[in-house]
Amino acid sequence: MSDAVQEKIKNYRTAPFDARFPNTNQTRNCFQNYLDQRRCNKVLSAKDQDTAPCDWYRRVYKSLCPISWVQKWDDQIEAGSFPGKI
Repeated sequence: MSDAVQEKIKNYRTAPFDARFPNTNQTRNCFQNYLDQRRCNKVLSAKDQDTAPCDWYRRVYKSLCPISWVQKWDDQIEAGSFPGKI
């Protein structure tokens, strides 16, 4: 991973502005970053590569999403009833 990316992750404080989600309501941003993190882990794990780049998405959704939502989504994934495409 490049030094610039590692430096950004190290200095991460909260979710940066994302032009895909310009509105105040960040629910969709939360869900999309959760999906992106899961997809990133799945793809990199399948290629036997380091999943450290996926930490960015995890940090973003952890700062945007309520813990109860994340726990519910994790439970749904385990049960095979998660509505998103991972």
